[in-house]
Amino acid sequence: MSTSVTPVAAVGDAAGAPDFVAAAQRIGGELVALRREVHRWPEIGLDLPRTQATVLQALAGLPLEVSTGTSLSSVVAVLRGGRPGPAVLLRGDMDALPVTELTGLEYASEVAGAMHACGHDLHVAMLVGAARLLCGVRDELPGSVIFMFQPGEEGPGGAEPMIAEGLLAAAGVPLVAAYCLHVLSAIEPHGRFTTRRGPMLAAADTLKVTVRGAGGHGSAPQFARDPIPAACEMVTALQTFVTRSVDIFDPAVITVGSFHAGTAENVIPETAEFAATLRSFSPATRERVRRGVLDVVHGIAAAHGLTADADYVPGYPVTVNDGDEAEFAARTAAELFGEDRFCWMQNPEAGAEDMSYVLEQVPGAYLNLGACPPELDPLTAPLNHAPQARYDDAVVPDGAALLAALAWRRLSR
Repeated sequence: MSTSVTPVAAVGDAAGAPDFVAAAQRIGGELVALRREVHRWPEIGLDLPRTQATVLQALAGLPLEVSTGTSLSSVVAVLRGGRPGPAVLLRGDMDALPVTELTGLEYASEVAGAMHACGHDLHVAMLVGAARLLCGVRDELPGSVIFMFQPGEEGPGGAEPMIAEGLLAAAGVPLVAAYCLHVLSAIEPHGRFTTRRGPMLAAADTLKVTVRGAGGHGSAPQFARDPIPAACEMVTALQTFVTRSVDIFDPAVITVGSFHAGTAENVIPETAEFAATLRSFSPATRERVRRGVLDVVHGIAAAHGLTADADYVPGYPVTVNDGDEAEFAARTAAELFGEDRFCWMQNPEAGAEDMSYVLEQVPGAYLNLGACPPELDPLTAPLNHAPQARYDDAVVPDGAALLAALAWRRLSR
């Protein structure tokens, strides 16, 4: 694929600020071509050599200080503005999912069992676009911008190792804000930006349980110690625990998504196993859930004369937007694209994100952008992660423009 990698001049508006929206539209075709190239060749996890090479090619020739990860296929690019100032971080994730694509698109995945079902290919193109736009105003930029191209967001997370490798100090000046944008294939109308103050996405932890008993014949359970009834009781008790022990105004969700036991209808097995996802929206509830689910499991096991191995596996923490930065991001989106293109979210999402690790250390905001194709109804369109999920290319220039504007305006305060 041949793409231009030159900076883009953003002619100032009446107030002297760069017109990133118009400039992004001028390179929209090139950004869409990049998005489709990434979509066609998805990679999963922390090792994305082809995607990394595509990003490096797309940034080549720009006045950026570019480095790559040592433990993962990350790319960090630093733009140093012509005027002194602090730094802002912009993030785009790059990894795909182990999903077989069923969209029928002409640029559909050519990798068996892998698909950009979550829209990270759009994020890559948007962040490359933001880099080109900001490079075009480098001389006037009062500070630095860190462009974070992250693998592994779908897990295992890439944000933590990138931070460990020095991401947040990459510019060598104080990092004052961080922003990212995530597309949605459904739910939100096409082209609408959304965010909220405070908790934006949930913490996501995992509970893995093995209930241990003693096997026997199904006709004589009194001579065995059956783990299945105890495991079933645990599953239902976990739901009761949520409704009776967790504040309804600081909620949690527990879903048991896997349950395995036995090999035949007349055999009492030695063990029963299940696994659950645990979602919460504050550190306090997260800790309450952690302690509570372990008490439930061990207590029920003991009541049945059994033992249980319960493994609580911490996942991503709560993604929390800084209130002031969320207000700033919302105002920027509305001013760039019109009040009708922005809407405050009433509730956080129960999905989880490892951008949370960045926002634990740097005030910032995580935004969504509706990318449902206009011919589909966002209320019935396939959701992110579905093999039929489709995203409209038309939002790519707008996403690039918003990211660039957030960095420019934040540094220009």
